[in-house]
Amino acid sequence: MWNNLKTTLLLAILTGLFLAIGELWGGEQGIVIALVLAAVMNFISYFFSDKIALKTSHAQPISREEAPRLYQIVERLAAKANIPVPKIYLIPTDSPNAFATGRNPRHASVAVTRGILDLCNDEEIEGVLAHELGHVRNRDILTSAVVATVAGAITMIGRMVFWAEMFGFGGGGGRRDGEGGALSALAMMIIAPLAAMLIQLAISRSREYEADATGARITGNPQALASALEKIDQWSKRVPMKVSPSMAHLYIAQPFTGRQMFARLFSTHPPIQKRIERLLEMRYS
Repeated sequence: MWNNLKTTLLLAILTGLFLAIGELWGGEQGIVIALVLAAVMNFISYFFSDKIALKTSHAQPISREEAPRLYQIVERLAAKANIPVPKIYLIPTDSPNAFATGRNPRHASVAVTRGILDLCNDEEIEGVLAHELGHVRNRDILTSAVVATVAGAITMIGRMVFWAEMFGFGGGGGRRDGEGGALSALAMMIIAPLAAMLIQLAISRSREYEADATGARITGNPQALASALEKIDQWSKRVPMKVSPSMAHLYIAQPFTGRQMFARLFSTHPPIQKRIERLLEMRYS
């Protein structure tokens, strides 16, 4: 219920932003256009945000014949978690990571990178996938997928307004009020990505702890997930992963892009060591 409310709130925020920008940019006519765009974006966010997430990450469907080990692990864990078996995707990168997405457990997908399959043993892979199925069972995958779409849309809107007003196409003054237009465009260029980042930060951190705990209970082996997280943390720094900022919160660990200061400032995940400590406490409790 809470996750459904969060999703509704995110879509309402997106609608409000579209309307505010439409009014600022084009008055009453802008509001009408923004309302239509918001309706379309809300529809896309709800029904297609998971497909957008998979496409953006370059995830590709993988068959049972290509990955029998992966299928066996996912099917075994889905049975333990009492949820339908999700679709399985492979991300062709050597950086170790994984994520889950979908509208609900009946329309869920899990994606793992080639790197994590090479790096981790079966118990660790099981721990990682149990974490992702924890997201599915906790029903926060829709919220996460919608956040990715909303954050991307906000950033896109900011850039569109910036360039439109810079070239005099804005309804708020254009070339006749170049200075005001440039200032409002610059404000949108700054505020839009910041708003997108705040939305991500607001919902991402606690859900990772919850999915860690759920995954550990599914497998009965919190040590395996702790070990996998430690390996992911070490190896992702050696093999950076190109990920859109609007997608970073989906992954089991914050993708390392090489920009350390920026990544720490806007991290969408709890510190790996804190997560490992919690998992080890579960092991000994």
